[in-house]
Amino acid sequence: MKMFKGISLLLTLIVFVEAQNDQSGFISIDCGIPRGSTYSDRYTDINYVSDADFIDSGEIHTILQEYEPAPDKQLTTLTSFPENHRNCYTLRPTKGKGYKYLIRARFMYGNYDLKGRLPEFDVYLGPDYWDTLKLNSSATPVNMEIIHMSLSDYIHVCLLNTGRGTPFISAIELRLLGSNMYTQTDFGSLYVYKYADFGDSSGKMRFKPDQYDRLWSPTNLPNTILLNTSNKISSQLSRIALPPSRVMSTAITPADPTDLDTLNIEWNERNHGDKFFVFLHFAELETLPRNQKREFNIYLNGNLFSGPFSPVFQLTNTFSSTKPELVAPTYTLTINKTTNSTLPPIINAMELYTLKQLTQNQTYDQDAVVLWSIKSTYNISTKNWQGDPCIPQEFVWDGIGCNHDDKSFTRITFLNLSTSGLNGEIASGIANLTMIDTLDLSNNNLSGTVPNFLSELSFLKVLNLKGNRLIGPVPEALLTKSNQGSLLLSFDDEIRGDAASSCESNTCKNKNNKKVIVPALATVAVIVMISTVFIAVWIFKKQNARGTGLHIRKQQYTYSEIQRITNNFNDVIGKGGFGIVYRGHIGDTQVAVKMLSESSNQGEKEFQAEANVLLNVHHKNLTSFVGYCNEEKQKGIIYEYMANGNLERHLFDRSSTILDWEKRLQIGCDAAHGLEYLHHGCKPPIIHRDIKCANILLNEKFQAKLADFGLSRVFPIECGTHISTVVAGTPGYIDPNYCTSHTLTEKNDVYSFGVVLLVIITGKPTAIRYEDEYIHISEWVSLKVSEGNMKNIVDPRILEDYDINSAWKAVEVAMECVADTPNRRPTMNKVLMDLKDCLETERARKGTEPGNLSGRVSLNLEGVYDPNPR
Repeated sequence: MKMFKGISLLLTLIVFVEAQNDQSGFISIDCGIPRGSTYSDRYTDINYVSDADFIDSGEIHTILQEYEPAPDKQLTTLTSFPENHRNCYTLRPTKGKGYKYLIRARFMYGNYDLKGRLPEFDVYLGPDYWDTLKLNSSATPVNMEIIHMSLSDYIHVCLLNTGRGTPFISAIELRLLGSNMYTQTDFGSLYVYKYADFGDSSGKMRFKPDQYDRLWSPTNLPNTILLNTSNKISSQLSRIALPPSRVMSTAITPADPTDLDTLNIEWNERNHGDKFFVFLHFAELETLPRNQKREFNIYLNGNLFSGPFSPVFQLTNTFSSTKPELVAPTYTLTINKTTNSTLPPIINAMELYTLKQLTQNQTYDQDAVVLWSIKSTYNISTKNWQGDPCIPQEFVWDGIGCNHDDKSFTRITFLNLSTSGLNGEIASGIANLTMIDTLDLSNNNLSGTVPNFLSELSFLKVLNLKGNRLIGPVPEALLTKSNQGSLLLSFDDEIRGDAASSCESNTCKNKNNKKVIVPALATVAVIVMISTVFIAVWIFKKQNARGTGLHIRKQQYTYSEIQRITNNFNDVIGKGGFGIVYRGHIGDTQVAVKMLSESSNQGEKEFQAEANVLLNVHHKNLTSFVGYCNEEKQKGIIYEYMANGNLERHLFDRSSTILDWEKRLQIGCDAAHGLEYLHHGCKPPIIHRDIKCANILLNEKFQAKLADFGLSRVFPIECGTHISTVVAGTPGYIDPNYCTSHTLTEKNDVYSFGVVLLVIITGKPTAIRYEDEYIHISEWVSLKVSEGNMKNIVDPRILEDYDINSAWKAVEVAMECVADTPNRRPTMNKVLMDLKDCLETERARKGTEPGNLSGRVSLNLEGVYDPNPR
């Protein structure tokens, strides 16, 4: 009988040990170790893996030896991200959506880059801003932790470069929590402020003692006595996750002989308006005689939180906020001994969280799965496909269009994989993009048959299969839809195959041997019409996807309808080589209508060029397409209406709004963002060739968007570093080097943008009268810079209301752009980052900068987790 009892005890111990070491709900990533590397941490036994399989970008580094040994092995290496504005890790927990997770991002700089400058950057959880990473020193790690209920199978941790240093990360840790834990997440996510282990001095406490791997910081307050016990503190198998026994086995009690009745704990808000949740944990550690009693009331900022209460011997009791506490800049927790108590109050542990409401919807999981599968199947590396495909809207994946009308999830409606180097058959997963209306697979190396599932996509309106090695026959259902006009279907005149093809060498036949004939596009008018239809369907959906408010279902308009829209061309709002731009209305929505001048040969070419560009671009800082007109000689394009006209008007028209310094910098950032997208976000890149203040339009919120792509040129990658063209552009903005060499590169646009910046800064035209002659604005600014007085450079209408450092930096950026030698000019990536830096500096001066992590806790309740192991 004793033997069976011994076996039973042994089995119980084995089960207990296995439960203590259960990592089934863990994802533990050590950033910066080589691909395929794994190890078990010697202090915690947590199994860590390399981050290489969770992200496509980044450079691996090791902190300097002087900062080793690091507090944890995971902090000795890191991954940095000098490229891309946003870089995202994608985690896929085994339990998926509908579960709560503790997500932790860890950072230690360790002067890995030998610059000795602590970087700042933004961290996002999925599409939502989490916090700004700020470091106190090279040797002090910082942790961001949040308890989050995931509504998607994918969890993305993203780092955004804000122009204040290169983003990096040391480790990412995800822990599955119990379904009954932290029901306060009904209000939103819980951003960890502090796990306080009172009365302990032996170092950090985490896994294994805490099966959920919370980071408990030893916390001792002045004028307190430490209490402890070696006995186990029970939680009575509570369904909520109480602190582990080792945390609850220590406590503090007042030591001040003048006030043994009160225990005060204070902390400050991290950001203005933070709403706190408070969890307080108590357990009696001493065996009390019959004539002794410990009883107290708990107050938060003078309001009764709980009590009267007597801690139970060696048993944990918890009191927690049932809703967010009232906002205050400082919080005081007061634990007061009652009149019935003979002993002072105690506290064992405390958890503090702030409410973080992450409100943006994510992409529908089924759609996201398809795109991840496509990325893997075709090994797509040329596109920056990271994070959520559709959210936030400024980071929609290249070639993706989304519809945000659904209140729960965003759906993918547009997929452009043209010229993406795809090999193999058409991916079967595309059948699961059930809301897609436009699919472009042209100019790849796809082979095999055209799959029938394409005809089962009920919303598909545009399908382009040209330029592949596909073999026939084309599914009858696709041809039927095309003949009925419900599908714009494009494929090679003869879908050819190899010797094994079911098609004849010169023809391709369908199942009933009728020859498939695709009408030849013989005339320019028909080419324009087909191209523009393609543009219209795509751009319209992209408009809806990004919420521009242009919910107009029709794209093709007759000339008579254009006349009605523009009130018979009554309101002229612009003119150019292409033709005239009119204001109009489609229902209650204002639009701009650009009509091709019948007498303009150049305008016909610009019309074609603009249509071709619109076929491939979409960005929040490029003007948006609404519809088109194509009737014989009457051709026109309809755009979104930009209520505040062009930038030039606000700089030189004295009756217009005077732009303050912050607005000027924001407009510069917006325009730079649009141009950066053309240069680096489009494949192949696009050179605008006519960047000027008149081609930067402002909407009702003064958001800037680039316009007029009539002179734009696609820059084929195979052409190398430049192509030769006839010079085009606007005098004053044209790169002099381009004028002499006829060599077109992206640095020509950079020069023009630099001139735009100088005009924005100075409020002066591109030609300025100086000592009886006219000189270029760049020469004039150079002369003023040598005088060293910024007020002689910046537009006097601003009345010197600007940050001087921001202004000098902006001038420096502009002058770098207009450098005589093109290869000395920065890329638009760098220009954008520098301008954002200028904008942040100005906002900080005005107090409009978004709140950052800057809170502190008094009485040694600092939020920095003690990195020393037990």
